[in-house]
Amino acid sequence: MPHIILSAPGDLAMLATRWQALEACAGGSFFQSWTWVGCDIAARYPDPVLVEAREGGRTVGLALCNVRRDWLGERWWLGESGAAGLDSLFVEHNGPLVAEDAGPGVLAGMLAAMAGGVVPGRRGFGRRVMLGGVAAEVAASAWAMAGTLRVQPDRPSPYVDFTALRADGISYLGSLSANARQQLRRSGRRYAADGALTLTRAGDVAEGLAFLEALAGLHQATWTGRGRPGAFAVPEFRRFHAELIARALPRGEVELVRVSAGDVVIGYLYNFLWRGWVLAYQSGFVYPAGDTHRKPGLTCHHLAIEDHLAAGAMGYDFLAGEARYKSSLANASQVLSWLELGPAWRPDVLLARLRRTG
Repeated sequence: MPHIILSAPGDLAMLATRWQALEACAGGSFFQSWTWVGCDIAARYPDPVLVEAREGGRTVGLALCNVRRDWLGERWWLGESGAAGLDSLFVEHNGPLVAEDAGPGVLAGMLAAMAGGVVPGRRGFGRRVMLGGVAAEVAASAWAMAGTLRVQPDRPSPYVDFTALRADGISYLGSLSANARQQLRRSGRRYAADGALTLTRAGDVAEGLAFLEALAGLHQATWTGRGRPGAFAVPEFRRFHAELIARALPRGEVELVRVSAGDVVIGYLYNFLWRGWVLAYQSGFVYPAGDTHRKPGLTCHHLAIEDHLAAGAMGYDFLAGEARYKSSLANASQVLSWLELGPAWRPDVLLARLRRTG
């Protein structure tokens, strides 16, 4: 059985070294990487707890939680802050970072320790652990524990599996439905009237930040026009991503893309690049008035998909949430879950269990 240690993380520079060493032998997502976890870390984790799993004298699992307190007791947030502004970043593919050769009990042991492990100076009684945007393996381990609740509906995370396309020997466009092909071709023809379709990547941090500001302006105009605040209305969101781009763009872990027809901008994409995968995180589009056949979102994503497919990427992940363009462009999907671990004796847990078994 693994040995699980709960502690204050101490020196963050030292934690970075340990985290990246484990990252090299783990199959984690971009949201489990130090690039993401370590970004703006002091603000996002003001009261952190480090969860470490050890086997045979070596670290095989790490997770970072932030602790917040209310009248019910402590609430631990895995990979999140627990503050609305800071969590507007919306973590996905979340979970403990676990070595690929770790024993089968490591993940379950780490979750159990979060839910009930003793930490000097902290209350364990009534502790709740928030697991936001976790993938199927983490969700399955959580559901095996008696005190698990679903706090939000599961969300699909559609993606384009490039490996499947190559195995089938078909083009990406040829893999889509007849309706999707028609919309993409018609939209492409309409935009081509303004000039050749081009995809331009930001070449350095300064240009990346300029692209982000242009993307934010388009994004905010779209969402405020729908009566919604938009992601960039939150100052913490802007601050985090300015730092993330400064850290990650020079390492080739993010890209900011402008798509144009001639000199006419169609839109911007902000993608994460991680171990052969493209994660479509944020976007901003110019929606033309009076021409419903011009589909800026479909066109921009289509160009990016074809470009990354040709470059040898493994897939293009649209991330969580249902949207028509995602279902039109994706050929596969997985499920992400938002769960809470807590005491099995709580009335809400008992009621939920009765509903599931009744």
